[in-house]
Amino acid sequence: MKLVLLYPEVYDMARYKEGRREFPPFGVLYLASVVEQAGHEVAIERVTPEHTALDLTGYDAVGFSLASSATYGLMLQARREARIDPRALVMVGGVHCNFYPEESLADFDAHVAAVGEAEETILELLDHAQDRDFTSVAGVVFPREDHPVRTPPRVLMRDIDRLPDPARHLLPTEDFVLSDRLAGTDTLMAHTMFSRGCPFPCSFCAVAQRRMQYRGGTSARAELVHLIEAYGIEGFAIVDDNFIVNKNRVADICTNITDLGLRWSALSRVDTVDQPLLDTMAAAGCIEVKYGLESGSERLLKAMRKNTTQDKIRRAVHMSAAAGIQAKAFIIHGYPGENTETTRETITLLRELRPKLGRVSLFRFVPLPGTEVYNNALLHRVHGTHLQPGFDGDWERFHIHHNDRHWWGSEADWEETQRSYIELRDFVEAEWGPQG
Repeated sequence: MKLVLLYPEVYDMARYKEGRREFPPFGVLYLASVVEQAGHEVAIERVTPEHTALDLTGYDAVGFSLASSATYGLMLQARREARIDPRALVMVGGVHCNFYPEESLADFDAHVAAVGEAEETILELLDHAQDRDFTSVAGVVFPREDHPVRTPPRVLMRDIDRLPDPARHLLPTEDFVLSDRLAGTDTLMAHTMFSRGCPFPCSFCAVAQRRMQYRGGTSARAELVHLIEAYGIEGFAIVDDNFIVNKNRVADICTNITDLGLRWSALSRVDTVDQPLLDTMAAAGCIEVKYGLESGSERLLKAMRKNTTQDKIRRAVHMSAAAGIQAKAFIIHGYPGENTETTRETITLLRELRPKLGRVSLFRFVPLPGTEVYNNALLHRVHGTHLQPGFDGDWERFHIHHNDRHWWGSEADWEETQRSYIELRDFVEAEWGPQG
């Protein structure tokens, strides 16, 4: 069977419309590798604003990866404009589909929508490409008569090590081997995923899977060795939502890769690290940990359901420095309730930590579809969601880069948020340089 998987250009999510690639589309890359391993022929097509009228008539099945809500409209355009064999199986999946599968199914006029982890699902769907009877397939939604049918959730894999490496070979090399993405260095690097999920309930974060799945150290090493031998990488960045949760699992990976001599970075919360683990990571080549600080205001941290404190932030940054690892801070400004006071608390904390903070990335709050703050918009005084009256169908409004929409509260709230953001931005740029 011939299958094509479509994905939106990744930089549309991270560096919106700037043409700056961040990381490859791991969702479709893992699906493609599994489908290839099963003996099917698979291709990957990127969708961009200039590349939506694709000729897909040669494929028996077409999968649309709805990798972000911000690119949902772009993928809908591709669905409308692409030429698809009327006999082909049309599937949808991905982040947006996980949250709103019935809507995605209807909007894309698809035969089936996959919800959650889909490597096993897609093989079963291809088995039913002809009869279109998906009742035995767990974790899907499909149309039947006048209403969609949702099957029981699929049980998460116990062992993701058995998955083949992502099918990077289906992409141009320059899409996944980069030289300016690792901790501000020019190290030739690639991105990797060594875990899935995040168990923490942050109200602004669109994570659909709460259970953690880790790869073992042997599997991680094998993928890195392949990347070294095939592409000559000198480093890598782990893009997992929250890599440092299970300390034993992280230590196992570190132990297995220490002798490779690679430089690398990872994301973490401030309350999941300790000094021995950071020392182990440093010995394995870690040069930067990117921490989701979000705010220096404990009132806002509590409202965000971060369950962290200023002291935990301080400890994580100081421990990283002691291990010889650069700490990078992610800050979200403008969460509902942000004001001049909370902003200045953030500035004060950043100023205190300046000698030990290598980099800071400043983002503006956006109520991402599927998050707690989005789904409880009235509680947070948020407006402009697709669940509220008056939504105009503009999904691009949910992009996360340089988004200056008035998302919550009154005009007076917004004016104060704007003024305080400028104050914070000017401070960050004076200390750490322009925000890209």
